[in-house]
Amino acid sequence: EENGHQNKRLKSDADEEDAEDQNKKSPKRKIVLLMAYSGKGYHGMQRNVGSSQFKTIEDDLVSALVQSGCIPENHGEDMKKMSFQRCARTDKGVSAAGQIVSLKVRLIDDILEKINNHLPSHIRILGLKRVTGGFNSKNKCDARTYSYMLPTFAFAHKDHEVQEELYRLDRETLERVNKLLACYKGTHNFHNFTSQKGPRDPSAKRYIMEMDCGEPFVRENMEFAVIKVKGQSFMMHQIRKMIGLVIAIVKGYAAESIMERSWGEEKVDVPKAPGLGLVLEKVHFEKYNRRFGNDGLHEPLEWTEEEEKIAVFKEQYIYPTIINTEREEKSMANWLNTLPIHDFNSTAVEMQTNNKNSK
Repeated sequence: EENGHQNKRLKSDADEEDAEDQNKKSPKRKIVLLMAYSGKGYHGMQRNVGSSQFKTIEDDLVSALVQSGCIPENHGEDMKKMSFQRCARTDKGVSAAGQIVSLKVRLIDDILEKINNHLPSHIRILGLKRVTGGFNSKNKCDARTYSYMLPTFAFAHKDHEVQEELYRLDRETLERVNKLLACYKGTHNFHNFTSQKGPRDPSAKRYIMEMDCGEPFVRENMEFAVIKVKGQSFMMHQIRKMIGLVIAIVKGYAAESIMERSWGEEKVDVPKAPGLGLVLEKVHFEKYNRRFGNDGLHEPLEWTEEEEKIAVFKEQYIYPTIINTEREEKSMANWLNTLPIHDFNSTAVEMQTNNKNSK
């Protein structure tokens, strides 16, 4: 037994020496990792060092980086030491199919396999690329695409009794949804779509490139649709509120004119749709790719080869989580019940005043 212990000790000493040799051989390099994860049960992406009660995606990622030998342990405690930056701070419960993080690591052999071995199956590293030394995934990203998967009964008019499983979205309603979503395109002041900005804060102005709702499809007897939005950058809760307001209008709780008003200076009560269906689909590095993508040293940050892996991950982990959680916890149905509590009435008061004046 003593010999057994001694052998184990010798073996672990030898392993440590091997790891040290490997570390000396592996200089630190700036890389980006392509990540996919199901966000259910997590308090968002960003790590809150010192707060262990709220688990984040980065807690699991950093732990896997340390355990696989890519970064020393003290870099996990102070993420600045590895120049860590995430592209988007996804909120609580939000998933990602194409999140990008940049950091300095030791480029050990079989690096992706080793990191993934220390991650739960609902978080995967799907790709890795070398980038320039000064690369910062947040600053160099010039656009982000999100999708939002929701049951289509969310668009049923409030005066119609609907059975959630039987509801099917008609062409006319889908066209109206898309007409409203298209209003968001361009630059607007979105201070009413986040809790953090005042009406005169210049950073509340955001540029939306595309926004539309795709064709509905049936999963597990319930009809769903996916809204896609591409913008330069988004504030906390912005997309959920953009979608929440369109739902409130289509259901007949708010007048269409509330949209224009929401971009003005006055405070407008904008409802926030549930986080469950939101997925960070893709981040875009068009400027970086033009400058460095074909310089012979760096690859463009495009992930065409990983697209199939991304699609498989979504089918396996993201969509089933959204569908099953919706069916079990009824997050959309419960949220829809809160819409009558919102005060969309200042619009009605304005309309009455306008009507009196026009008479």
